[in-house]
Amino acid sequence: MPLTATLSRAPGRDTGRRARPGLVLGIILAVQLMVVLDATIVNIALPDIGRALNFSPASLSWVITAYTLAFGGLLLLGARAGDLLGRKRVFMAGIGLFTVASLLGGLAPNAGLLLAARALQGAGGALAAPSALAFLMIMFSEGQERLRALGYYTAVSIGGGAVGLILGGLLTQAVSWRWVLFVNVPVGLVVVVLARRSLSETPRRNGNFDVLGAATSTVGVTSLVYGFVRAASNGWGDLLTLGAFTLGVGLLGLFVALERRASEPITPLRLFADRSRSASYLARLFLVAGMFGMFFFLTQFLQEVLGYGPLEAGLAFLPFTVALFAMSQLSARRLIERFGGKPLMVAGFTLSTLAMLLMTRLSGSSTYLGVLLPVVLFGAGNGLAIVSLTSSSLAGVRREDAGAASGLVNVMQQAGGALGLAVLVSVFGSAGRVVGAQSPLAARAAFVTGADHAFAASTVFVGATVLILAVAIRGRRAAARVAAAADLPEWVRDLEPAVAMPEAVEA
Repeated sequence: MPLTATLSRAPGRDTGRRARPGLVLGIILAVQLMVVLDATIVNIALPDIGRALNFSPASLSWVITAYTLAFGGLLLLGARAGDLLGRKRVFMAGIGLFTVASLLGGLAPNAGLLLAARALQGAGGALAAPSALAFLMIMFSEGQERLRALGYYTAVSIGGGAVGLILGGLLTQAVSWRWVLFVNVPVGLVVVVLARRSLSETPRRNGNFDVLGAATSTVGVTSLVYGFVRAASNGWGDLLTLGAFTLGVGLLGLFVALERRASEPITPLRLFADRSRSASYLARLFLVAGMFGMFFFLTQFLQEVLGYGPLEAGLAFLPFTVALFAMSQLSARRLIERFGGKPLMVAGFTLSTLAMLLMTRLSGSSTYLGVLLPVVLFGAGNGLAIVSLTSSSLAGVRREDAGAASGLVNVMQQAGGALGLAVLVSVFGSAGRVVGAQSPLAARAAFVTGADHAFAASTVFVGATVLILAVAIRGRRAAARVAAAADLPEWVRDLEPAVAMPEAVEA
């Protein structure tokens, strides 16, 4: 069936223009690819970035964290902005900011400017991503057309990570690490031009921005991350470390108080009233905390210890993506219906925990065969469980909370990645200092020791995911009773084919 649909016309200057669904889908997929790529394409270039701009091993994590914190912290605010100001306007502003920030990051002469550019990239992505998925839902009517469009969207979400690792390695090795940022510029410019001509504006709505809620949550999490990263280099008794933790906890407490009183909260606290949904959010936080650390340290292990070039390191992760994609498809099409979501989540993330445990056995004498098995197991385990985990985060949500609930999935993912990476960097730094690094050989030994401790902490994070799901998630019969009592809304069932990856439910 061809991908054809008519655009719902909205008031505004663009209402007389008829958009081509295929072109709009191409724009949406290009934006989603940019957002997903940026999380992995930079990861593979980290060793080169660290050497070029004199990052310490601990501070290098901020190249990833600056992006994830801004993206996750502002994502719900970006969705709200699209609702109130018009999705085309906010979408184009987000892509424009992302493109300019990519150019500035590629030109950055020092670490501070690079981190500022990465934060601006995250802010741009947070504005653009929710509106992109909203346009997809507008352009394609319910049924087979929408399912096919969502299938393409999900495929880009899953495959984009692998493309980012390989493309990042190719650009870093062939040209320079700066091109992992420059590559967004021509794509962003083309998207802006096409969006201006092809997308129709949605009407503005009356409402309020929960700016205080967004600010306290984002700054609070950032302060906690800074505390963990500083502890890695300055110790836990450092005054700035203690101050950062105090500020972070205080701001997050204030955030909860503000959300309880806000007339239009950015995060409706009623979303946490359901036990299974709350457990799924917490489980995702711990899962991604372990997963981000795995990518961060394993990328450097492949290059610094095994001597791989950037391209080889990117290709080394390809089995992870293949296993993830294959198992997520098998899970969504066959296994969930047969076994139910909870058994698949527990079994899948148990497999992921085993994979992380195997990574703790890596040493200076390891070969790629020692890396391959845990990488494949981790991809297969996540693929087996991730569809059910995302479905648990959306089931039973009221229609008016749909945007906040699906956005909260991604917020938990980004916050979990930032906080988890900060904790693991602290563990890595503490273990590495014990070994010392007075010579290149000692520095290599210190890295291996620190990475092994970080992998052990990642194992604890992923293991906690299994424990949370086993204890708190309702089984199939209990969930069916709750859904029947709550009169599960139709929109949740419509979303289920789109949840093979968390990026597929952003808006």
